[in-house]
Amino acid sequence: MTIQHTVVFALHHDEGSAEESEFLAEAQRVLPAVPGVQQFRVNKQVSPQSDLRWQFTMLFDDQAAYDAYNEHPDHVAFVQGRWQNEVRAFQEYDFVAGD
Repeated sequence: MTIQHTVVFALHHDEGSAEESEFLAEAQRVLPAVPGVQQFRVNKQVSPQSDLRWQFTMLFDDQAAYDAYNEHPDHVAFVQGRWQNEVRAFQEYDFVAGD
């Protein structure tokens, strides 16, 4: 059962700012390096329907891999050191293939 973990979010930083770029670069360096993460991507929202401008998406083979990611020290450090301070709003979605 592959799990697609995705989070859409808005930052406190101005769009196109150095702070925005630094946040995204740090995420791209840290998160895909956590064991179990597959196909990590950063996507930018282009629809004016939502002010949540960014998306992280990644795949996990199963619930155990996803749980290990959530508990991994590098993920926890990113959440505590960057995410909680720099993300203004977010929605998290976790999907498995429908039958």
